[in-house]
Amino acid sequence: MPNWELRNCCNHEQVVFLTTVAVCSVVILALWRTLLLMPFKLVTVFIHEASHAIACKLTCGHVEGIQVHANEGGSTQTRGGLYWFILPAGYLGSSFWGMVFILASTNLLTARIAAGCLAVALLVVLFVAKNWTLRGLCIGFMVFLAVIWVLQETTKIQILRYIILFIGNDILLSFTYRKKRHSAFLFMSAK
Repeated sequence: MPNWELRNCCNHEQVVFLTTVAVCSVVILALWRTLLLMPFKLVTVFIHEASHAIACKLTCGHVEGIQVHANEGGSTQTRGGLYWFILPAGYLGSSFWGMVFILASTNLLTARIAAGCLAVALLVVLFVAKNWTLRGLCIGFMVFLAVIWVLQETTKIQILRYIILFIGNDILLSFTYRKKRHSAFLFMSAK
């Protein structure tokens, strides 16, 4: 018979983690319409567009460019590949990467790996970016991650795990809370 009582369900670290996720969610929702959260929202758009690009490459297509706009919109120009796989990849990929960042934040080593992978992805996209908003975002966020990394390694400020958690949480909340919808599904419905 299943035990539906929550006594002894979580150890101290798990309670701290769940509380931190809840606090991050409240902070993100409280700051949703402020400029302070704008870079994180644009990184979310970047990850959405990068997911389209990854799906394009996985289906033997060619990515001609990626754009992220200051109005929280973006586009990925592709040629070839399987559109039925590429179009939903933005939302599915964002959900996947948000989950990966949240899970990576549970351990310092995996948070370092996630931060390094995000920095490498930003560096790669810097060279295929079609607009200055995306280039600025890539450079700015690489500098931000480098500063956080240096603080993590040289001071007693242990913030990298929380930044990775915040990014993952923002990615997941962005696609459930935002009012604007991207055009990928509109494009699919027009076909």
